Amino acid sequence: MNRMIVRRIASNRRGLRVVGRKSFCNDAAAEQSSSQASNDKHDTENTVWQHDIAIVGGGMVGMALACSLDTITESSSALLPNHKDLWILLLLPIKVQCAMPRSLISMFWHKPSDFHMPAASTPLTKHLTVAIIDSNPTLGKEECFKKDDPPDPRVSTVTPATISFFKDIGAWEYVQQHRHAYFDKMQVWDYTGLGYTRYNARDVDKEVLGCVVENKVLHRSLLSCIQGTDSQKIIYPSRLTSMNLAPSLSSMRVDDTSSGPSMSTSGGLAKLELANGNSLYAKLVVGADGSKSRVRELAGFKTTGWKYSQNAIICTVEHQEDNYCAWQRFLPSGPIALLPIGDKFSNIVWTMNPKESLDRKSLSEDDFVNALNHALDSGYGPRPQSQSFGDGSIFSWLRANVTSSASECFEVPPKVVKLASERMVFPLSLMHANQYASRRVVLIGDAAHTVHPLAGQGVNLGFGDAAALSRTIAEGVKVGTDVGEVSLLKRYEADRKLANLTMMAILDGFQKAYSVDFGPLNVLRAAAFHGAQHISPLKKSIISFASGEHRLPLFS
Repeated sequence: MNRMIVRRIASNRRGLRVVGRKSFCNDAAAEQSSSQASNDKHDTENTVWQHDIAIVGGGMVGMALACSLDTITESSSALLPNHKDLWILLLLPIKVQCAMPRSLISMFWHKPSDFHMPAASTPLTKHLTVAIIDSNPTLGKEECFKKDDPPDPRVSTVTPATISFFKDIGAWEYVQQHRHAYFDKMQVWDYTGLGYTRYNARDVDKEVLGCVVENKVLHRSLLSCIQGTDSQKIIYPSRLTSMNLAPSLSSMRVDDTSSGPSMSTSGGLAKLELANGNSLYAKLVVGADGSKSRVRELAGFKTTGWKYSQNAIICTVEHQEDNYCAWQRFLPSGPIALLPIGDKFSNIVWTMNPKESLDRKSLSEDDFVNALNHALDSGYGPRPQSQSFGDGSIFSWLRANVTSSASECFEVPPKVVKLASERMVFPLSLMHANQYASRRVVLIGDAAHTVHPLAGQGVNLGFGDAAALSRTIAEGVKVGTDVGEVSLLKRYEADRKLANLTMMAILDGFQKAYSVDFGPLNVLRAAAFHGAQHISPLKKSIISFASGEHRLPLFS
């Protein structure tokens, strides 16, 4: 057992270990490792590994949680024992200790500031052992991104709040070294030509409204962040098949890699069975395995939601000039978004009914490009007039502290000249888990909620979940609470449910409001565009809410 623990500690210095799979750059390295691989197989046979946390799903949100567990810090003014002199205090009779003045007792203790390493420099959760369960064969392997390759169509628009989160966990530096595109302006309008709204980061004294990044770059930034630490993370390249939240522990050999209570005193751990025959125990199972979550299913969490009668086509397109603005136009069948991705490339997210999506996907490249330009410019209806409501004087009584974008004219999006990737089609739906947490189990990201992509908020909600859960776990560790205790996990649920449900309700409302072509409703939508364009407090609140600050888009 000691040999196993020493070998695990040595491997953890490299930050991440993959159980049951190794990749090598050459045959010599493979031969040199064969003996070690044989030992690994012998050690893992008939062994059930124990971890503090098992994250099921190694996607962006799951990896973000794993990273944040290495970086959460908490300054503490609590007294720490002075081990050099504390034995003197412990030898005194209890009655004598109780009678001693507090000032005298404090002589036997140190403040954190008395140590060379401040308390805040060591994350509270860094000692936790974490298993990452994912069947993706490329997870943990080196991946090289060629600068000349066109961007992948699978991208995310990350908010300023998400950017700050990535900076806090040390992952944003990697993103900055690869292709990404900040944007500080956004224009939204609809096909009727009755109104438009322009947003500018300067409206709320920010530098950017968001940043568009390829999903593979975001994912690799998180993986490299883990690999660059001495954290205790192990990847199990397999699929979860079953989960027992009250297993029998008799006759089981357990390699206890955790630092908390033993299995016999922790009230029963979750037992996870994997498709490759391996098993492991965990104090907390985190479902980060997407909208079809196996963890959610096995835990018996019910969901509420519905399918939209819409699909989304995503692809990468090319312009003759750089694009620094995010564009979104509402069409009769759904919105189309044009998002900058850098190097004269943009990402398309085009929502439409399922039949139309299949027809569009089967078009020739030239016909599809023509259809894109038609949808982004004057197709389906006229361009909005920049002063269709005069100078906005009807809103003058609400125009205190006028935003800089209120006077900006409508602009035509840059023309698409080339299709630069394959076209992918995805069905759209809304789903929300009725509960996020129970004893030993918690959900984050798409396992807990899925939303319409019209505002690009889905992954940002997931990153918000990861950050909140990491903070909650740190709070539990600080006071010695079992990380799988339901009362602790319910605090995370209460923290995130309101924020997620609010965003979901707003996005679903937009989807429904812009799915109907009806004269009076069109006028109301035009009034909403003009209100957001000219009413400064409303515009600022919308930007702040969409940026991740989670203030309701009401008058401030």
